[in-house]
Amino acid sequence: MKSSPSSATDTSHPQAAGNPATSRVAGVDVGGTFTDLVLYDAETRSVRLAKTPTTLNNQAFGVLKALELADADLSSLDLIVHGTTTTTNAVLERTLCRTGLITTEGFRDILELGRRTRPQAYGMKGEFRPVIPRDLRLEVPERLLADGTVYRPLDEEAFKSALRELLEKGCEALVVHFLHAYANPAHEIRAGQIAAEIWPNENITLGHALLSESREFERGVTAAINASVQPLLRRYIERLADQLSEKGYRHDVLVMNGNGGMVSARRVAVEAAKTVMSGPASGVMAAAYTGRRAGIPNLLTYDMGGTSTDVALIRNAEPAVSNEIEIEYAMPIHVPMVDVRTVGAGGGSIARITEAGLLQVGPESAGSTPGPVCYGRGGTEPTISDANILLGRMNPEKLNSVSSTVTLADVEKVFAEKLGKPLGISAREAAAAVLRIANTRMADAVRMVSVSLGEDPRDYALFAFGGAGPLHATSIARELGVPRVLVPSRPGITNALGCVVADLRHDFVNTVNKALSVLDIEDVHSLFDTQASEGRALIEKENVQIEELREIYSVDMQFIGQTHLLRVPLPGPRPSLDDLQDLFEKSYFNRFHVELPEIKASLVNVNCSVIGRRSEIDLSLLIDPAGRKASLQDAMSGRRDVWFDSLVDTPIYWRDHLPLDAEITGPAIIEQMDTTIVIDPGDKAVQDPDGNIIIELGAGA
Repeated sequence: MKSSPSSATDTSHPQAAGNPATSRVAGVDVGGTFTDLVLYDAETRSVRLAKTPTTLNNQAFGVLKALELADADLSSLDLIVHGTTTTTNAVLERTLCRTGLITTEGFRDILELGRRTRPQAYGMKGEFRPVIPRDLRLEVPERLLADGTVYRPLDEEAFKSALRELLEKGCEALVVHFLHAYANPAHEIRAGQIAAEIWPNENITLGHALLSESREFERGVTAAINASVQPLLRRYIERLADQLSEKGYRHDVLVMNGNGGMVSARRVAVEAAKTVMSGPASGVMAAAYTGRRAGIPNLLTYDMGGTSTDVALIRNAEPAVSNEIEIEYAMPIHVPMVDVRTVGAGGGSIARITEAGLLQVGPESAGSTPGPVCYGRGGTEPTISDANILLGRMNPEKLNSVSSTVTLADVEKVFAEKLGKPLGISAREAAAAVLRIANTRMADAVRMVSVSLGEDPRDYALFAFGGAGPLHATSIARELGVPRVLVPSRPGITNALGCVVADLRHDFVNTVNKALSVLDIEDVHSLFDTQASEGRALIEKENVQIEELREIYSVDMQFIGQTHLLRVPLPGPRPSLDDLQDLFEKSYFNRFHVELPEIKASLVNVNCSVIGRRSEIDLSLLIDPAGRKASLQDAMSGRRDVWFDSLVDTPIYWRDHLPLDAEITGPAIIEQMDTTIVIDPGDKAVQDPDGNIIIELGAGA
């Protein structure tokens, strides 16, 4: 069973006149531990890389430090693209700004009622806190019917009184969320005009302007998150832009969005919620770009970092994008975002023995402080990184972020005492068991974006990146039956590369919510025209050189009486009613393998994505060609014992020295500045012209 692939129209538009050339581009991604930079210069055909610790108190310091380490001349840069975790961290850590909400009388509790689900489906207890507390959610008399008809006019005096009350309570941001505003935004628009006269800043979110679709809970939560992070993002971006300007940068800064596109820093705070998950999205965009150039367009991405693992699906070089991402319980963000799933398994995940005597790995993490035992920062709990060190898969002398020396004997002692002794096995056997359990959990995450959606992992290659991804990639691929693993040139800075290669993108959603039997198809065509026109205008305002414009059209449909929506890709903006019915039935069958010919279909949402494709960059420059050696033997840096069910004497290679035509049959270890790649016995690794390593499982047996 396979879902239909997304399809773009054949219509393309040449580069808009007046957009400046962008030959020198810097991509900067702020992660939880490191801030990474890729500086690409098309004129000199050169690449500079930088990695510096993230400055959590002010991410701008880390960005500026990365630019300094890359010896970037800011006055000569044409473009800086920035992936930030400011909004993501604020949402996950609940360090949100004090925000007030004004809604329709009788609906202040919509953010708490939600969908009547539970934090633990089979549990008896759970904890849930709405984004905005009840005392900051006020009601005013007004009411629209579902078709947009005004049932009760907006009480403007009551609205003004509510504004003043929220200001007295110290609110910094405001949400206006009226019932059925997606069908008729008149009341919200008027409320926005009134608020602009009274509210002391620009942090005003009108629900319909951010998300013009039905479902009051999801629309309300999305608007609440947007307003709650808006002041934080606005202050950060303005501060960063000012500091870059002081150092000579003369152009706009583009900020990565969660949909894999970019938006100008001048307007990013208006739709701040769209920057949530921008970091993982940029990595997926880099994977899609790399896979397309490598001739491997179907990928399962696997990004393993220090605390978590992110996975996503890419079909035909197009990442899966979803409007229904729930980043934690009862916190849906209904704006288009790359569909990334996360599990709590990273290099710092702690292994322990449960009260039942079972070995468990994660979700608790040692983080960066104190970190794994091998970091030498006082960590005392065995972690996945420590297991890799103990099994010889990682070189303890080439770890980043090590504060003091920890010997292999120290790590072995921790595993022996805390895991081996209770389980009745040796320290190395305990470490191997930790990796097997961790790999199983991460393989389950990949199944969430493949098997659970009707996709067969055997039809894909595994794209392994992140600091720890290539360590575990072949084991996970073998678990899933995936035949190939693709490891990019710089796995540890792939997210920063995504900032450099990502296209401009704007997504639009409008609710129609009508059965096909009563739908006027001309209304759908008109919506598509409006969405595409607005998207092209926004991309033109970004003032960035693009090669072409293209649009992707789709609709969200359901059978009448259902609540579940199914995204249906369209070949163009002019479908007929028969086209919609036929395409929906085919998509439904592909997903669920069920036919329901007796039930009529309903069109819920109309969607359009407008994409400005930027110029190609040469990925082969990410590894300096001058550093490659003449033979595989010359690229060998040593040998050591590595555990593959037992200890095996294994050759170690330095990746930057590998000749492009090298073929490596496992067992082997390939080390580089930002990661370590493990090639299991019987697997074979080759390189493509861009310097990507492609591992064929079992090809060397």
